Amino acid sequence: MIYTITVNPSIDYVLQLKQLNTGEVNRTSSDVKLPGGKGINVSRILKALKIDSTALGFVGGATGSMFEELLSQHELKTSFTKVKEDTRINVKINAVEQNEETEINGAGPMISDDERQAFMNNLNGIGAGDIVIMAGSLCKNLDAKFYLDIAKTIQKQGAEFIIDTTGQALLDTLPLHPLVVKPNHHELADLFNVKLNSEQEIVTYARKLLDKGAKHVLVSMAGDGALLVTKDTAYKANAPKGTVINSVGAGDSMIAGFAGTFMETKDPIESFHMGAACGSATAFSQDIAVKTKIDEVYQDISITEL
Repeated sequence: MIYTITVNPSIDYVLQLKQLNTGEVNRTSSDVKLPGGKGINVSRILKALKIDSTALGFVGGATGSMFEELLSQHELKTSFTKVKEDTRINVKINAVEQNEETEINGAGPMISDDERQAFMNNLNGIGAGDIVIMAGSLCKNLDAKFYLDIAKTIQKQGAEFIIDTTGQALLDTLPLHPLVVKPNHHELADLFNVKLNSEQEIVTYARKLLDKGAKHVLVSMAGDGALLVTKDTAYKANAPKGTVINSVGAGDSMIAGFAGTFMETKDPIESFHMGAACGSATAFSQDIAVKTKIDEVYQDISITEL
């Protein structure tokens, strides 16, 4: 079983308009409310690929109820920990004529010690053969060690984990040998306080994450494709042709495609191929990609060894 953890899920209120004029009244051409959160996006792609997963996380208040109602439409298996404070709302503004995306993200609820412990207790059923995917930001009072505590717990129980976050929260987990880490090229540069000006430099610094303990490193590079870096080899997936409609969830979709395929095949190259297809398919979609779009994009992606 694959478990996805979204510590700080959200209702994503996605607005589309021609232009965003700050300080003025703006009217949308369309809007949609979506169940948001990086782990949630992963579970939705896994559902599209017909791979079972269970979504974990904290939800609370009236917005938490609305979040669960929105999520129920996607028929995902969930096991959320209920909290007293409200689930957050994020606003995503897509100004079409300006070709700009603006995000305003809520902070999320405060998590009490009892609520944190209830969440940790909920991990008891995870064991050998399972993969746990931890993705996204933490609630405002959870420190960077929270992901590390989760990783230690599920590793003792025999499961593997994938982590998609940034900064110290990512670095702390590397000695526990995550199956995959997935910084984009900007996040990779920030981890080491450098500027990366070439693919070779990206590969060099991705290998530093391998040296620190990661088993595989995925690096997304937007319109320049993506890289998979392993101990012995680096591979590149091209960026297929298409119109980027909404980049929200593209990186999460890449992780889902990789994790789901790896669980079934143990083949990192095929997993990378499917991950790249899922990521691009979502970027070319208004919402998380559907299977037909993933299959279409998959045919336009080639994997080359660097």
